[in-house]
Amino acid sequence: MNTLMSHQSKFAKEDRVRARTKPEINQKIDRDLERRLKFYAVQGKETISERIEELDREWDIERILQLNAASLGLAGVVFGIALSRKWLLLPLVVSGFLLHHAVQGWCPPVTVLRRNGVRTRMEIEQERFALKILRGDFDHIERKKGEPVPNVTQVVQGVLS
Repeated sequence: MNTLMSHQSKFAKEDRVRARTKPEINQKIDRDLERRLKFYAVQGKETISERIEELDREWDIERILQLNAASLGLAGVVFGIALSRKWLLLPLVVSGFLLHHAVQGWCPPVTVLRRNGVRTRMEIEQERFALKILRGDFDHIERKKGEPVPNVTQVVQGVLS
């Protein structure tokens, strides 16, 4: 079984969005992560560092939801004042979605965002940590005598365990 998928239930418990996402969507996100890690495993430190910098700028699903909710809520209020009171339903619906997400870890936009590959903060941090291992950031930590340097599969397993 795929090493990333075997750890899915552990992460689902720790990540509410992941727990409420369909398994096939989580598996696709996991496969994409594994594919990226295999690519970066044979790259130099500079290339890995550039990817880590990209991860620093990647927006997680929570941030995207907050931006969308604030934008739609503000637009609904402005249109409600300027055009028609019916527009005030938009901030009401958006607020309901945001409340539902805060309580349950899910709302309808989450499904769309996850299908488009938007990741949770934990998923982004897993990639960052794995890349730091591949870059050698933790090489100064002593291993047991004779213990081999981890390969990509071991890095993935270590990040997800």
